[in-house]
Amino acid sequence: MSNRPIYLDNHATTPMDERVLEAMLPYFTEHFGNPSSISHAYGWEAEAAVKKARAILADAIHATPEEIIFTSGATEANNLAVKGVAEAYFSKGRHIITVQTEHSAVLDPCRYLQTLGFEVTFLPVQPDGLIDLAQLEKAIRPDTILVSVMAANNEIGVLQPLAEIGEICHQNQVLFHTDAAQAIAKIPLDVQSMNINLMSLTAHKVYGPKGIGLLYVQRRHPKVKLAPQIQGGGHERGLRSGTLYTPQIVGFAKAVELGLEVRESESKLLLQLRERLWNALSRLGDIHLNGHRTQRLSGNLNISVQGVDGSALLLGLQPIAAVSSGSACSSATVAPSHVLLALGRSESLAYASIRFGIGRYNTAAEIDKVAQQAIATIESLRQAHPATSQSTQIK
Repeated sequence: MSNRPIYLDNHATTPMDERVLEAMLPYFTEHFGNPSSISHAYGWEAEAAVKKARAILADAIHATPEEIIFTSGATEANNLAVKGVAEAYFSKGRHIITVQTEHSAVLDPCRYLQTLGFEVTFLPVQPDGLIDLAQLEKAIRPDTILVSVMAANNEIGVLQPLAEIGEICHQNQVLFHTDAAQAIAKIPLDVQSMNINLMSLTAHKVYGPKGIGLLYVQRRHPKVKLAPQIQGGGHERGLRSGTLYTPQIVGFAKAVELGLEVRESESKLLLQLRERLWNALSRLGDIHLNGHRTQRLSGNLNISVQGVDGSALLLGLQPIAAVSSGSACSSATVAPSHVLLALGRSESLAYASIRFGIGRYNTAAEIDKVAQQAIATIESLRQAHPATSQSTQIK
């Protein structure tokens, strides 16, 4: 283990907390029942575990247990929210608003709906990654049925003003959905005070297991209607059929519970580590911070390095640090980040970007080691290609 790279890709996924695994293990073996089998003790045990987990997760976002719909992850939750609303409300309107910097799990369903005759407004962002609230309000039309804006961006960590967005949607009687996969247990989330009607969450961004997520669906004032996207059995209020994965659900709740206990102290620690890394790297010059300077996840640092090839920089860091150039869902592609292009970065700078996702288990010594390697790699690359360094356009 000691020879493995330092893990700094916590926006892609987090390592599972050992206490989460400990909570899950009995439900793989001893308590293996189907929570829908309510005629015997095995089913009762599983049902009780799911009920407890549902209550913990609901309380974390100030919802009620009945408003929690379990899914396989945030991608499915986003699809259920966007396509489920579109199908349920198409007689009211066929206009949806989202943002150019959203995760592909929102953008792709929206593009799919365009092929079915829906109109989608993809709002631009300001250079710091935040949306213009006046522009959002202006974009709302009488036939707008949904606004979808993510809470915390998966690439640049920018935190959108959820309460203000929710108020605009509430005043205009438009449903508000937020993809909060990166935000749960990291920033305060309150679906009531923020006027959020639908919220997507996942466990593996908060030191829980992969393969489990949820969609919060408001039940009252207003009661949100959704068309199910998976049918067959009527589970989860008929909105998401399929046998509930009890161990994953238990792990999800435990991860969020633990995260909330240390949210403030952990946020301060991650902020210190992030600033330590940024202060070290920024001394080089021509290092551009992507996203708002302070209104971002405490563990996120996304930079573009002028005058270097992004793939060469990643290769240079590989022996020391596990980092990425952007979204884990699109890291296999060769296209520049759509998020960075939306900020106004040039293609060359977008290609030369690195996302550092600092997490619970990182230390100051690790940050210093990664910074030292990054600085050495950048200096080496710039010396090898000085013409490239001088000609790179800054945007």
